[in-house]
Amino acid sequence: MLSRRHFMSTAAAGTTFLAAADLLASGEGSVMPTKGKLIEGPLPTNKESGGKYRPPYRVGVGCVAIGNGFAPTTDEESQAALEAAWAVGVRYFDTSPFYGYGLSERRLGHFLHNHQPEEYVLSTKVGRIFKATSEKPKPSLWKEPSPFAFEYDYTADGVRRSIEDSLQRLGVSQIDIVFIHDLSPDNGDMGEKWTEYFEVAKKGAMPELTRMRDEGLIKAWGFGVNRPEPALRAAEVADPDLFLLATQYSLIEHDEAAKKTLPTLEKKGVSVVVGAPLMAGYLAGRERYLYGGTIPEWAPAKREKLAAAAAEHGIDLRTAALQFANAPRVVSAVIPGARTPEQAIANAKSLQVEIPAEFWESLRRDGLIAKEAAVPGEA
Repeated sequence: MLSRRHFMSTAAAGTTFLAAADLLASGEGSVMPTKGKLIEGPLPTNKESGGKYRPPYRVGVGCVAIGNGFAPTTDEESQAALEAAWAVGVRYFDTSPFYGYGLSERRLGHFLHNHQPEEYVLSTKVGRIFKATSEKPKPSLWKEPSPFAFEYDYTADGVRRSIEDSLQRLGVSQIDIVFIHDLSPDNGDMGEKWTEYFEVAKKGAMPELTRMRDEGLIKAWGFGVNRPEPALRAAEVADPDLFLLATQYSLIEHDEAAKKTLPTLEKKGVSVVVGAPLMAGYLAGRERYLYGGTIPEWAPAKREKLAAAAAEHGIDLRTAALQFANAPRVVSAVIPGARTPEQAIANAKSLQVEIPAEFWESLRRDGLIAKEAAVPGEA
């Protein structure tokens, strides 16, 4: 593997492509080779629209990996990945108290301490209150998490407490965006009872975050969920600004979002931050599909077809996936994760590759993307 020093120097020189013939990568630290014509210039940004808040940066970093998501990561490795993302122009960082039970926030805060708040956008989440414990954590996505346990709390007081705790862990003066986290039917702790938690949030967390926004304590709020139902319901009963929709809109799986979720939110003026645009690594070559560990039976064949189409047009699958997720007008940012400097740089550079229109036309023609799905270059 190339050294961090090599990647930092190549980033400064504007040449970050890796020469290799493999279509797919493997292993936690490996990187799918970036292929295609690089268009020099800054990363994509959002224009001020005069409507609800959108982060000015369309490319961010999701900080699951630096919270020991899927595999342990050292403090030094986490800092190197964040430094590399910053070096290539990434200025939006998304974290959560849940990621490593506070570990992700502490590591991100250590990095952001060297930068001024006006230089970046920071989002974190509420809904869980953490307390120290001596009990051994249950097996989960988080490897070697911090020694804490949590309770769900979507009340107004719980939101204030959670934000105060996050500010302490991060060591920063302000959080820009707050997402109500994991209040969703796919949350195994809730199941069908998610609607009861929603009613608590409707009376507590949602009006409290609206007040905090109006007071200027935060810039925006929304939901961070893996299913569309909570977001759509919140848009009906409250005044959110944007939603972090994870696992719902990707090159390989996007029909429901393209046909219903995104158009509905766009009509309400609510934008979308796309979480897990690479499906937790599956579209970058990992043998891992999202967070459950089970790869759907249909997925390998479809991924193979997508990768073959990308190769035929001289690009790589990761680049196609990130640009696809970033294409809809309602999308305000994509936040792929990164564990290493190489991954952080490759993700950013994928947004600067010129993809021929014929590639997208071929995907539509072959039924690999929905006809309702936006592609780069369309109005």
